[in-house]
Amino acid sequence: MLTNKVVLETDLAGLKIFKKGKVRDLYDLKEKLLIVTTDRISAFDCVLPNGIPYKGKILTLLSEFWFSLTQDIIPNHFITTKEEDFPPKLREFRGILRGRSMLVKKSSPIKVECVVRGYLAGSAYQEYKKHRSVGGIKLSSGLKRADKLTEPIFTPATKAVSGHDINITKKKMKEMIGATLTQKLEKISLEIYQRAHKYLESRGFILSDTKLEFGLCQGEVILIDELLTPDSSRFWSKKDYQPGRHQVDFDKQFVRNYLESLDWDKTPPAPSLPPDIIKKTSQRYLEAYERITGIKMGT
Repeated sequence: MLTNKVVLETDLAGLKIFKKGKVRDLYDLKEKLLIVTTDRISAFDCVLPNGIPYKGKILTLLSEFWFSLTQDIIPNHFITTKEEDFPPKLREFRGILRGRSMLVKKSSPIKVECVVRGYLAGSAYQEYKKHRSVGGIKLSSGLKRADKLTEPIFTPATKAVSGHDINITKKKMKEMIGATLTQKLEKISLEIYQRAHKYLESRGFILSDTKLEFGLCQGEVILIDELLTPDSSRFWSKKDYQPGRHQVDFDKQFVRNYLESLDWDKTPPAPSLPPDIIKKTSQRYLEAYERITGIKMGT
């Protein structure tokens, strides 16, 4: 059985840290990486002091699910989540690794985040209100929050030194990584979004938008990081969908909405989350996982 014990930090003695992100701790196993997904949650580029029960395991298992469902579109970095297939030196850490760790191929990340949007939400909605465009793409006038776009759009982003996501144009992306690679990543990103959107509709969700990351492994473009999780995507309830307002969401937007209601300037230190917000966030992550995969957590 999976337990709801919250893991905020990992310290695997004897293993070399490759990178520590807002949510994931990466360990260097030479030609491979071990990704350990904690229960940390971030919002507005700040890591919150509280963890969300089950979150790390849900992100790991959902990514594994989607990697399998999209591997005919593009290869990915996933190797295994099975502890028995991990290197022997990891056996002593089974307790903390169980359910939240993934062995992956090492790659060189492409320094552009590939975002696909099918609906007008988040930073795209804010940009649209100012410029009637998103990422340099002109949109029709009169669109409301959460309106469905005529067709999904590809709006790349990059990170500033502070960690903020910055929307960029395709022209800028071409300048950064070249036209050929830009076109390839756009095509793949749109294909993954369209497949996931269709699948999620059958599960009662709307996929508003999602962020994809790619890397180069032995000269081949592969999908890396996480895939179509509540941290990297906006999932909305299909039956409750109504343009012009905030949607019933199954992602960390629920936490963002709570933080927006506070008198907080969105700079560290981040405020603590009350128990009811933690509980409701965990429940939404759990429901998203179980409805998407058809698997009950802990079985």
